[in-house]
Amino acid sequence: MGKSRGGLTTKIHAAVDALGNPVRLLLTPGQASEYGQAEALLDGFTPDQVLADKGYDSDAFVESIQRVGAEAVIPSRKNRQQPRPLDRHIYKDRNLVERFFQKLKQFRRIATRYERLAKNYQSMLSLVSAVIWLA
Repeated sequence: MGKSRGGLTTKIHAAVDALGNPVRLLLTPGQASEYGQAEALLDGFTPDQVLADKGYDSDAFVESIQRVGAEAVIPSRKNRQQPRPLDRHIYKDRNLVERFFQKLKQFRRIATRYERLAKNYQSMLSLVSAVIWLA
């Protein structure tokens, strides 16, 4: 998955809990958009709030979040005609996702993408996530 002229590229989509521990990881090719897997990340969860970056700013995704009864804390893209209001105080907690990705990069096998097959890479991500949960 994700073989290009530049080498192996795979995008990791992660959902973390309020403590920054991973609860779901999905892989897509590097050229895929973020919100293509957004609903799959939330499937089966009943969150109070969903924090995401501008890449997940989609009317359909925000509506699906509101159908679950959660609040969407997603900044609007700059090309949006009518920007949605954003609670910046709550949005600051999105750094937990960024910290999780920094923890992933501490594991050389994940950071350098040694695995050629997506299922093997997903397995290594699951193993590293278990180690992060235990730490």
